Amino acid sequence: MKGLFDLKLPYKFILSGSGSLELKQKIHESLVGRKRLFELTTVTFEEFINHRTDYRYEDNLTDFLAIETDRAQQLLSEYMHFGGYPRIVMAAEQREKLRLIDDIYRSVLEKDIAYLLKLDKPDVFSALIKILAGQVGQLMNYSEMASTLNVSFATVKKYLWYAQKIFLLELIRPYARNVRKEISKSPVPYFWDLGLRNYSLGLFGHLESPAEKGFVFENLVFLILRQKLGFKAAMLNYWRTKDKAEVDFVIESGQKLIPIEVKYKHLKQVNVPLSLRSFINKYKPEQAYIINLDLSKTLKISKTTLFFVPFQELLRQTTVL
Repeated sequence: MKGLFDLKLPYKFILSGSGSLELKQKIHESLVGRKRLFELTTVTFEEFINHRTDYRYEDNLTDFLAIETDRAQQLLSEYMHFGGYPRIVMAAEQREKLRLIDDIYRSVLEKDIAYLLKLDKPDVFSALIKILAGQVGQLMNYSEMASTLNVSFATVKKYLWYAQKIFLLELIRPYARNVRKEISKSPVPYFWDLGLRNYSLGLFGHLESPAEKGFVFENLVFLILRQKLGFKAAMLNYWRTKDKAEVDFVIESGQKLIPIEVKYKHLKQVNVPLSLRSFINKYKPEQAYIINLDLSKTLKISKTTLFFVPFQELLRQTTVL
């Protein structure tokens, strides 16, 4: 490709594929200055809704969801259960969705992991993914995972690196200025596809408990925020103190901080969690957000404007950033 590019032909080349790790391991030419990279995720929540509504509300999607609240909740539930793999989205029956997600899951573990990466313990990798699926939005403990899986600390870190490189999950880091009082090392996992996460736990199409739905909803908010940030010069972190105060997400853009708390609830009144209030008092951000199912309110805490935002408002381009 470097040779073809340097011929200055009047063409553009599109190179795609899921075997990125294999290519990176075997090819040392980086094409610096000759390429532009694109990450193609599974179907996003916004794309999913547009598809389900035949693109009739593409230009005012947020307003449609705010008016058609029952339809909005139904679409949210479907996406939280089944995720965004195109074949899953297109399948009409749940039995077919289950067959397809099983095929995708096995392909990832057996082809990408066992064959391409030549891992000596693919069963351990599978078990690690299940552990992480049950810890979405929660602090990871490398030593504890190594002990549970009966492998070394180094093996856990290596397998986690592979899991990120094949776009199974992403680890976000803590935001901290005072390392004596704030957690500064332990990452938190989020999955790139909610359906695959649910399938690994046997919950594909069967999210029942409010706690499980809360974790998946938080993961969905992560995906939307990740997409909105794109190539912007901003970091997406979380915040925890050693006294167990926590904020789900903190966007850091230059000197600007935006704390975001996620609540999978039909909030009836304004209620500011103590942890979020603690962050606001400590860092005095200009804006803060509580993402929930349907409450839309604004209030002031000292110099901080706190927005209670229904989830569909995240789809607006001007929200948060």
